[in-house]
Amino acid sequence: MAVAPPRPKGPPLNALRAFEAAARCGSFSAAADELCVTPGAVAQHVKALEAWAGGRLFTRRAQGVELTDVGSSVLPGFIAAFDALGEAVQVLRAQAAPDQIRVAALPSIAQLWLSPRLPAIRSAVPGITVSIAALESPPNLKREPYDLSLFLEAAPRSDRTIEICRDALFPVCAPSIARRLKTPADLAGETFLHDASWARDWDAWMRAADGADGTFGLGGIDTSGPVYSLYSLALEEARNGAGILIGHEPLVRTWLDTGALVAPFSPRVSLDHCLVVRTARTPLDSQPLSKIIEALSEI
Repeated sequence: MAVAPPRPKGPPLNALRAFEAAARCGSFSAAADELCVTPGAVAQHVKALEAWAGGRLFTRRAQGVELTDVGSSVLPGFIAAFDALGEAVQVLRAQAAPDQIRVAALPSIAQLWLSPRLPAIRSAVPGITVSIAALESPPNLKREPYDLSLFLEAAPRSDRTIEICRDALFPVCAPSIARRLKTPADLAGETFLHDASWARDWDAWMRAADGADGTFGLGGIDTSGPVYSLYSLALEEARNGAGILIGHEPLVRTWLDTGALVAPFSPRVSLDHCLVVRTARTPLDSQPLSKIIEALSEI
């Protein structure tokens, strides 16, 4: 009679996923945010995996956790494995629903830059449904269900990233305010508008406009003023004449072209980042993606 001993079970997939996320993110809390679970759940999954493996993967300390030598040595393999799994899922989704394109974008880019271009995109890919999700940080396109992302990032370094345009900082305001501004020194006494995500914009522009010799005496100007959590709202208030806002080139260009906003001074601060399109697949692998990127680049 044949003997069929019970086969040992592998660790649960959720435990492996929790370990990979916690090790890559450097904390159980950050992993919990990424996996949409509690830190306690991550800790329990990791504990179960350690029990199955028979060894510690993390050293628990008062200030957090730290990978053991074993955890560090196996992490690259787990990252590669979950990246490969994520890309396989992306291929499955793309082949099962080839007429669906999902775009993730920074809220301000979605509202101010992408929105006016959606009609041209629809014309470029008739029959394709394009969905937009506004996110505060770029998604991991290897693992999250998006085909394309639009964010202000460092210059592209792969065949899945395309630079649309460089970013630059400069003040913008309504024409009624611009008429009384002759030099940057005239900013004294004006209302300064701020975006919460780019809290240092005014400081960066002031330093660049004033130069090393303090030409306009901008160092003594108090730039405190209203703060908005949505850049589009701050920009709308600038258009309404509520004050002066630091403009980001890609986000204010349309309103400058229409005359709704004015850039009263010539000094501009060029930034290292740019408006970048990233794709989950090489654009050549998807005709709709290729056409969308072509439309975005030409507009």
